[in-house]
Amino acid sequence: MTTPISRRAALSLPLAAMAAPLAARTARAQGTTEITVHYAQPFIYKESYDAIAAEFAKREPNIRLNFVTTPNYEDGAQLILRQAASNQLPDLSYQGFNRLRVFAERGIAQDVAPMLKAEGDPAKLGYTPNFLALAQFGGIQAGLAYAASNPVCYFNADLVKRAGGDPDNFPRDWDGVLKLSAAIRKLGDGVEGMWFTWNGDDWMFSALLFGAGGQMLTADERDVAFAGPEGMQALTLIDRMVKEGGMPNLSAAAARQAFAAGKLGMIFQTTALVRGTAAGVGNNFTLRTTGMPVIDAQKGRLPTGGAAGMMLAKDPAKRDAAWKFLRFSTGPEGQALMTRNTGYLPCNQIAIDDPRYLADFYRDNPLFVPAVRQIPISVPWYAFPGTNSVRVTQTMVDNIARIVEGKATPGQVLPEMADEVRRLLPRRG
Repeated sequence: MTTPISRRAALSLPLAAMAAPLAARTARAQGTTEITVHYAQPFIYKESYDAIAAEFAKREPNIRLNFVTTPNYEDGAQLILRQAASNQLPDLSYQGFNRLRVFAERGIAQDVAPMLKAEGDPAKLGYTPNFLALAQFGGIQAGLAYAASNPVCYFNADLVKRAGGDPDNFPRDWDGVLKLSAAIRKLGDGVEGMWFTWNGDDWMFSALLFGAGGQMLTADERDVAFAGPEGMQALTLIDRMVKEGGMPNLSAAAARQAFAAGKLGMIFQTTALVRGTAAGVGNNFTLRTTGMPVIDAQKGRLPTGGAAGMMLAKDPAKRDAAWKFLRFSTGPEGQALMTRNTGYLPCNQIAIDDPRYLADFYRDNPLFVPAVRQIPISVPWYAFPGTNSVRVTQTMVDNIARIVEGKATPGQVLPEMADEVRRLLPRRG
């Protein structure tokens, strides 16, 4: 059973209160271990967790899973921080890569390296050094990567053709994208050219910043690094999206609805939404995907989004059960199920290489391929240090909103955003 938690409820209810109704209705079967598993973004992940849970139940019938969800990674992080303070944590939590750092530094996340090594060589189990590195923070293995992504462009091939573009030769730079967006918008009838996922968190802003060759903080993490030319290029591009590309000020949900209805030519967002976007579009138009341009063709990089499972259980029986589910969900079979039910990239090398799992998947599903091609320029999603990481993210989103809403210029926003973030960074002697 999955219990969705609203933003307000996630920040106010104790975990025990959320699980109590289920516990009251379900008598514990003799020999059964019940564990609570938290994950965020059920609108993306639910089908994958449900599919994995169904297969896991066949192998571990004496482990009962109680799922608790939050709308997004930020709410999920806040929920776990609150529950840690009241000692009512779930047994396992799947957190965004950029939120693992705060849990590792606070001693909330358990080091899973010893548990993994007890089963043998991690690489032979599919956990290669690159996959393990996605969840290494605070000097520990703070979790095991469950899903990875990078940003891609989804486009309506029919609108692109009508606007004079060629779906088989989609623009490879932002100038071409903005020109195409303006052309699509001129089609009229309420059609918009493009939408870029600027709100929600800092991930897509980092895609533009990294795409210009920039960094979030300096190497010693004592100061911001995005206040220079690369940051200005990133914010200026967002400004151009609005002024030249005609990007409307929409929520993520509204933009996705408009795209599915054939009223939006392009949408830049995580590859994790491939499966859901394709389902929403149906037969409305020909859906295509392509890579996202970077500002600097030589230095440009893209952030790796996604989530990792973080062990929290302290009770020995629950800890053993939680570990079994974490291993199954990040193992070859679990990763194959995750990939087929989302748009995320698998985080287990065996799932990628073994013909039994995903060998033919990408051949038969071209919408998923652009994300794979971008792996060579993908870098970790930056995790801000200290206890204010969620506030830093919101600060950046709020400032970018001023540009999208036409209330401030990039030249005004960049120094002010930098100063606000500086105040939220840890004080160091």
